[in-house]
Amino acid sequence: MSPVFPVVTWGSAAVTFRPFVGPPCGCDAQAALVFAFQGDCVLLADIAGRGWCIPGGRIEAGETAREAAEREAREECGALLEQVAPLGCTVAVAPDGTERRLAANFVASVARLEPIPPHSESRGIRLARRSELPELYYRWDALIGAAFDFAWTRRGSVTS
Repeated sequence: MSPVFPVVTWGSAAVTFRPFVGPPCGCDAQAALVFAFQGDCVLLADIAGRGWCIPGGRIEAGETAREAAEREAREECGALLEQVAPLGCTVAVAPDGTERRLAANFVASVARLEPIPPHSESRGIRLARRSELPELYYRWDALIGAAFDFAWTRRGSVTS
């Protein structure tokens, strides 16, 4: 049975998370995010205007969501990833129940950390334990907490 995620309000939008069950159903979002783990810690970037968050950003023309997640991890954290696997989609839910996909979410392992590229919007990186996130993460609510918990359960089972 697929976990049920809370619906929260971000601005004027009702937002939730829809995990992939079985083969990925596709997520035609315009952005990609990645929960990248190294051991018992998740990789965070300190992004100007946001603060500490997982790597993520817009999907560029001709790029898959997975490629965007891997590129964002390199650009924002200097991270080379392995075992990247789809996790689900962050979606906005309209009052009539229709959904607009905001971001494709992935889970991965950090293969190696290199210096952050000079053109990066990142001011730095850190590896954080789950217990640190509520006080550290730039926007913390019930949905973000549930998404992290779900990603944590998937971190040991990622496959290429």
